[in-house]
Amino acid sequence: MSLFSKQNMEALKTPLGMNNPVTVQVLGICSALAVTAQLKPAIVMGLSVTIIVAMANVIISLLRNTIPNRIRIIVQLVVVAALVTIVSEILKAFAYDVSVELSVYIGLIITNCILMGRLEAFAMGNSPWPSFLDGIGNGLGYAKILVIVAFIRELFGSGCLFGYQVIPAWCYEHGYINNGLMLMPPAALIIVGCIIWYQRARHTELQEEQN
Repeated sequence: MSLFSKQNMEALKTPLGMNNPVTVQVLGICSALAVTAQLKPAIVMGLSVTIIVAMANVIISLLRNTIPNRIRIIVQLVVVAALVTIVSEILKAFAYDVSVELSVYIGLIITNCILMGRLEAFAMGNSPWPSFLDGIGNGLGYAKILVIVAFIRELFGSGCLFGYQVIPAWCYEHGYINNGLMLMPPAALIIVGCIIWYQRARHTELQEEQN
């Protein structure tokens, strides 16, 4: 099978849109609320999850035929915990300020529903390369939503992006005020809800049938 066959490309691309883990599968919502007040930690969190999902998928796919069914969840958790620990230590070494900002949320990647869902639903039944693409796709799909939410929250909540002032001073001189609600967790929930509404309104096939 070609490395970039139609089936493999679907595994990579579908989570970016029509089967997005946050807006369609409704997974990983908690971290989307917690780490999106600023763009920088949201990007770091998104990339961290992408790397961990991709590598965990590959490892579990390689081991899938040797893992006894009754302990498969334990093995998956051990693999994920090891990868999370590695990523956490790398962040502490090279991006300490961001690792402090993310605090416990990096550790909580271990219990992220997206991770366990992909390991169970895909990696346990597919070869390493498609599993890797599936992990990259789902990680980037998750990161995409985090970046959109963080962009809106930081821009309208503090007038900044990456800590740099974006909204010009004359706006404030003419009465513009930063929206403090945007820096609070409920704002993230509202924005994610709006994204879900937009996506389902645009793609009728995602709408649930009414009895």
